[in-house]
Amino acid sequence: MTEPTLTGPTLQLRGVHKAYGDNPVLRGVSLDVDEHEVVALIGPSGCGKSTLLRCIDLLEPIDAGAIILEGEDISWPGYDVNAARRNIGIVFQSFNLFPHRSVLDNITLAPRKVLGHSRDDAETQAMDLLTRFGLADKAAGYPDRLSGGQQQRVAIVRALAMQPRIMLFDEITSALDPELVGEVLGVIRDLKAAGLTMVLATHEMAFAREVATRVAFLDGGEVAELGPPEQVLSEPQQERTRRFLRRVTEAGRL
Repeated sequence: MTEPTLTGPTLQLRGVHKAYGDNPVLRGVSLDVDEHEVVALIGPSGCGKSTLLRCIDLLEPIDAGAIILEGEDISWPGYDVNAARRNIGIVFQSFNLFPHRSVLDNITLAPRKVLGHSRDDAETQAMDLLTRFGLADKAAGYPDRLSGGQQQRVAIVRALAMQPRIMLFDEITSALDPELVGEVLGVIRDLKAAGLTMVLATHEMAFAREVATRVAFLDGGEVAELGPPEQVLSEPQQERTRRFLRRVTEAGRL
């Protein structure tokens, strides 16, 4: 059987379905993400945002449809999962840092083990990234000595050290105290300015309006509305989107 090769944007989702037992979570999600684009996924809890990101990173197998990265169907059963993940970075709301390793070791482990970089090269790159995001003085420290915002920034640096083609962010500020949210969102602004392609699930509507090139509203496992931030967040076309944004506004989050 020959591996299928397709062409198109950086990322294409084609009719992606995912269920857990009898519970369908994704119901035919289709979405294109162009190079340098930032797509924000919004929607109520349980709408499928996190599951969609996990499927894109192949942490969860899909039941139907296709996930196409730079023209290659990475959801094809014969595709090398590890090869795909070298091009996809993902950061979760929990930092998932190794507590027994220093910040520098956390960042350099995957480039050395997976990409085959020498220790010197991996550490040079890691220090460049840590300096870029104001963490150079934390390189020798351990995660439990860092604030939540610093730990999340280290988790982002660790993902960037693999030089991914696309970054996924899953509610990366939801576990942080409000005063620490700003420093993490500042990193996303910097990455957008650098042209990194990103898909992020967020409850921060004002931030989605600021950084996203497009906003996708998910509801019931479907993309119910998709468009520029001002259109989706200020003049939504779908009643489902309007109801959701009314609740967000009443909660003071828009």
